[in-house]
Amino acid sequence: MRRKTGEANRIPIERAMQIRYWPKLLPFRHPFTISHGTKTHQPSLIVALTAQGQTGYGEAPAIVYYHIPVEKMIQDLESKQAWLESFAFTEPERFWHYVHHLFPDNPFLVCALDIAAWDLFGKMMQKPLYAIWKLNPRQGPITDYTLGIDRIPIMLQKMREMPWPLYKIKLGTPDDLDMVRALRGQTTSRFRVDANGGWNLEQALETIPTLAQWNVELIEQPLAKGNDQEMEILFARSALPLVADESCVSESDVRSCAGRFHGINIKLTKCAGITPARRMIREARGLGLQVMLGSMNETSIGSAALAHLSPLADFLDMDGPLLLGEDLATGLVIDQGTVKIPEGPGLGVAVHGLDN
Repeated sequence: MRRKTGEANRIPIERAMQIRYWPKLLPFRHPFTISHGTKTHQPSLIVALTAQGQTGYGEAPAIVYYHIPVEKMIQDLESKQAWLESFAFTEPERFWHYVHHLFPDNPFLVCALDIAAWDLFGKMMQKPLYAIWKLNPRQGPITDYTLGIDRIPIMLQKMREMPWPLYKIKLGTPDDLDMVRALRGQTTSRFRVDANGGWNLEQALETIPTLAQWNVELIEQPLAKGNDQEMEILFARSALPLVADESCVSESDVRSCAGRFHGINIKLTKCAGITPARRMIREARGLGLQVMLGSMNETSIGSAALAHLSPLADFLDMDGPLLLGEDLATGLVIDQGTVKIPEGPGLGVAVHGLDN
C-alpha cells in the first residue's frame, strides 16, 4: 500500500521522524469463534517509525467489541501525524507519554506506536529488548494454542491438526462441559478455559468443580465485566485460579482485580503498549496477582513484543501467528509451545509483505 501522508492536516513543523502505516486484513486458518462472535479475518494496523537511520515496527489488531476499528486508528494518526513526526525521539517511555496525551481515547493506536518505538530504540542500541530489560530469554513460560468455539467434531479436528502441550479452550455456550469432556477424551495435554464473560455465577459455580477434575489449570474471565460482587463470591469458592481479561483492560483496572481474581491477563493492544504493560506487571506483583500475557491475534510483529516480555509472566497466550493464515514477519519461532525469542536488535523480526 502507498504511504498515506495526511498532507491536508499538516502544519509547517520540522520533521524529526517519518511515520508510515499499512491497514491489513489477515485471514484466520479456521473461522475463530468466542462468546462475542465469529470472525474469519483479523483487521490490523501496522505502523513504522523511522529516525536516525533506523526503522521500528508496531502492530495493533482491531477488535469489534472495543469499538476502535482500523479506520479510526488511521483517522486519529493522520490528524496528529505532523506532531508525531516533529518528535525528537530519544527513548520509548518519553515517546509513550507524548503519544498517550495526543490520543488519550485510542489505546490501540498508542500500542502500535509504542511497540514501534521500542523496536526502534532496540535497533538504535543494537540490543534485543529482553537484553535492554535485563531478562533471561530462556525463563518464559510456554504458550497455549487456542481452540475457538465450534461443533465438537470440528474442535477435535483442530486439536488433531495441532498437537500441543497446552490448549486454551473458548467456552460460553450451553454445551461447555460436553466440549471439554470430548477434548479431554482425546488428549492428556493441559487445558485452560476462557469463558470471555459468558457465564453467570450459578453456571460458574456448577462448571468449575468439574473442570478442576479434567486437568484445567485456570479460568479466564468467567463472569462479565462489572459483576464485582459476584466475582468476590466466586473468588472465595473457586477450585481453580481465576484470571481477569475483560475486567483488566488498562493500568487503572489492576488494583480492583485483587480480591476478585488470582491473576490478570495483560494485552498490549488494550492497555496501550509495552510501556504501560511493564508498569502493570510491577503493580500486579506488588498486589500478589499472577500475570498472563495475552494475544489479540497479532502477527509475529506484535507477538514478538509479547515474547520479549514473557520472562516476566506466569502464563503466556501468544498464538496469534499460529491461528492466522498469513504472517507479516519472520524470526519468531514457536515450537510445541516453547517460544524462541528473537535475538536480533529491537523486536528481532524481519517484516515483509506490507506493500502487497
